[in-house]
Amino acid sequence: MKTDQLLSDIADYVLHYKVESTEAERIAQYVLMDSIGTAILSLRFPDCAKHIGPVVPGAYLPGGARVPGTRFELEPIHAAFNIGCMIRWLDYNDTWLAAEWGHPSDNLGAILAVADYISRRRVSEGERSLKMKDVLTAAIKAHEIQGVLALGNAFNRVGLDHVLLVKIASTAVVTAMLGGTKEEIMNALSNAWLDGGSLRTYRHAPNTGSRKSWAAGDATSRAVRHALMALNGEMGYASPLTSEKWGFQDVLFNGQNITLGRPLGTYVMENVLLKISFPAEFHAQTAVECAFELHNSVKHRLEDISKITLSTHESAIRIIDKRGPLHNPADRDHCLQYMVAAALIYGKLTAEHYEDETANDPRIDALRQRMIVVHDERYTSDYLDAEKRSIANAVQIHFSDGTVSEKIECEYPIGHRRRREEGLPKVIEKCEASLLTKYTRKKTADIIRQTFDYEHLSKMDVTGFMAMLIV
Repeated sequence: MKTDQLLSDIADYVLHYKVESTEAERIAQYVLMDSIGTAILSLRFPDCAKHIGPVVPGAYLPGGARVPGTRFELEPIHAAFNIGCMIRWLDYNDTWLAAEWGHPSDNLGAILAVADYISRRRVSEGERSLKMKDVLTAAIKAHEIQGVLALGNAFNRVGLDHVLLVKIASTAVVTAMLGGTKEEIMNALSNAWLDGGSLRTYRHAPNTGSRKSWAAGDATSRAVRHALMALNGEMGYASPLTSEKWGFQDVLFNGQNITLGRPLGTYVMENVLLKISFPAEFHAQTAVECAFELHNSVKHRLEDISKITLSTHESAIRIIDKRGPLHNPADRDHCLQYMVAAALIYGKLTAEHYEDETANDPRIDALRQRMIVVHDERYTSDYLDAEKRSIANAVQIHFSDGTVSEKIECEYPIGHRRRREEGLPKVIEKCEASLLTKYTRKKTADIIRQTFDYEHLSKMDVTGFMAMLIV
């Protein structure tokens, strides 16, 4: 029986590709620490914190994988859920935009859990821990698998959620980390594809809800389960994608072929988008930047606004153009109009602005009702252009006296590759501010000092890195 080529290509990549891009390694360092900071910040929010810990009360595993910002030691499957849930909860980690969207640093839930589990087991047997260089390499490869699969395969158009690609990428990478052979990696991958995919129902009205914040954790935990089962001898399947009538492509993808958009290398990590200044669904990042720029000129004239024109691209219209009631933070942080309104009113946007206290400010819905969303075809074209990959938005305010503000346009958000020099120092500031919500100033300064020195970080034992984050 012929094996699906995609399984072989991914397995060969995770086993044999040597990362030689210093840029990818540098960005992986920032992605890692940005994700750690975001995970720690999430613990301030009770709706996230209630998911953290063992799946069954008392189900601890001394010597297992540790959960940053806590004292929990868990078996790696549920540790992956914990870490993945924390990283994704606030919609504040990195982003990849293509035919499919997603957040490649979600994979760190599986990578960190498995790396700590392997390392602590090795140390207990008198062997050496993995190094953080191994974690960074795994992150680069997981980013690449998820992001390259996203380039030409729009799972969202058939109603499937992008966390499918987190499960696939994490499965491949952690099976290799655990010492899996090519056959074992392919076995694990085949079972991951046979799971099918989560529906996007929980991301869209009228069902938008908090599952979108733990879906990535769920995907990473499933990946670790498939990896461990494959290492324990579980069989795989030759054609989970292409099998006629019963395969993923025929059952769930309208018969379309699932392909790699380009050869697997380091492209995704080099070009990944970082959420730096505020938590907002990435298609709205530049719109919020525009609103910040307009804040001072309109904050005393909010009641005089007759219309707000939001010019945007097709993907933003499809995902975050929302009218009518918004029921919870998960609904609000995926509403273009809500994010722009909050930014215009307050001149800033934080995770707290999605909570009920701010949402009850009547000015927000008043502004939302005056917004008109316009599709700019050039923005859509530049969004899809591989050489540009812009995420453009523009905001213009119309007043009841007939005057109009300047049309503020922003094509590239601060987290874009084209603004790296401006953005990376702010990643350190963001990480530091997040860590200070859990650790002392002294400990925070020590974490920042050690982890933003690439040479030092890459040589650290995984066990030491994870121990540094325990409270």
